[in-house]
Amino acid sequence: MTPEEYERWMIRDCARCGRRASKSAEWSDGPICRTCYDRAMRVRGRCPCCDTDRLLPGRRTDLPRLRGHRPRLPLRSLRLRGAAAWRTPLRCTLTDTLARLLDDGTSHVAPAFLPLVEILLEMDRPKSRLIWLRNHNVVRLLQGLATGSTPLTHDGLHQETPWRTVTHLRDLLMDSGVLPRVDRQLLLYQGWLTERLATIDEPEHRQLLRRFATWHQMRRLRTKAEKGPLGRSQTNHTKQEVTQAGAFLTWLADRGRVMGQCQQADIDAWHTENLATRRPSQSFLRWCMKTGRMPRLTLPPVVITQDSEPLHQHRRLAILRRVLNDDSLPLRARMAAALVLLYAQPVSRIVRLTIDDVTDDETTVTVRLGDPPSPLPEPVADLMRAYIQSRQHLPYASSRSSQWLFPGCRPGQPMNPVSLQVHLREIGVPPQRGRTSAIRWLVLQAPAPIIGKALGYHDKTATRLVSEAGGAWSRRPR
Repeated sequence: MTPEEYERWMIRDCARCGRRASKSAEWSDGPICRTCYDRAMRVRGRCPCCDTDRLLPGRRTDLPRLRGHRPRLPLRSLRLRGAAAWRTPLRCTLTDTLARLLDDGTSHVAPAFLPLVEILLEMDRPKSRLIWLRNHNVVRLLQGLATGSTPLTHDGLHQETPWRTVTHLRDLLMDSGVLPRVDRQLLLYQGWLTERLATIDEPEHRQLLRRFATWHQMRRLRTKAEKGPLGRSQTNHTKQEVTQAGAFLTWLADRGRVMGQCQQADIDAWHTENLATRRPSQSFLRWCMKTGRMPRLTLPPVVITQDSEPLHQHRRLAILRRVLNDDSLPLRARMAAALVLLYAQPVSRIVRLTIDDVTDDETTVTVRLGDPPSPLPEPVADLMRAYIQSRQHLPYASSRSSQWLFPGCRPGQPMNPVSLQVHLREIGVPPQRGRTSAIRWLVLQAPAPIIGKALGYHDKTATRLVSEAGGAWSRRPR
């Protein structure tokens, strides 16, 4: 680091003593030099706001107060040795910071944002909230929403940038009830689509893709979102459809043709050259033929990729036995592994389960994977009861009010399926191979229609699984 860089990045005017020196910390009242930092870290006492006996390095500043928030007492009431300033712990500093950012101009927090303040204060690790509130984009967005310069609507936030900051803030607003709940994956796809269409130079191609996304994809995604939360895999596949549709339009233009002039030879050549992306591009081609934007041509069949080789049944049962009996393994991973190895549930579906999907009448524990709910055998039932009790104290949950059975770090969102797969592999459970082994064993023990309905599998999938396992669809139980 050069002296010029050190001067620019590290030298500041101390917010407490006023001298210009190397900063040792960045607190709510500004940069702090080493002398003031050491002096503040030696002060302990009882906070008059939250009645916590702890380190009190803060200093009182003139900030707007929350309605109903008890004002600070003067220093002499704290009875601290050698203190010369007001003192507040981190949670009180977070309260003051939120009050300043969400001030509606009346020295009070805007009433609409009081639920947001409550949910931020109830979260663990207030220091992480304070660090987040130092982001200048977060400051700009919160102040704009509080003063009304940014509309407190989904459309208003959709116009703001950067999208990652806006998405996290939108999740908090929906989780606290300030904004109506809308499917997160649907909102993310809309933002991605806007950016993707902006990169297309050809106006005709951009207009055609916008119509395809609006009248085909968005309609399909909204229908699915009404039945249940969308998964990341669903929107990822939709993005692939747009990407491959744009690639096909560019490829066709290079051959000197437009969609209305497309021929069978063009379709065959495209699928020959792009075998790996055959399935995403066919959705766009079918839509064009259905709406009369291209001649009706024959599309080649889609090759279905076979599942990975399943585990041997003895190996699956050995892993399941270890998961149920080894208390040293993380409880969250053990519960997810039991659902994979015993009920053949994909990880993407496990993370969408909620607390309401689990029913415990003190005799039997059932989990709604399909219709009807599936009862859990006694070892797994005890594991589920223990997990639900420990779930209330998860350090990684973003909100204590979350109803997800496997809550994630993002407000109001479940755990990322990829992260859960990593946890399963860490304890020696292969998710895909274990699930394939379990479902093939289950369809051989009972009629496939019953198994498919109870575990949430489509009839066509159940039919294919019976054929792969060597059974018969119409077989009756013994």
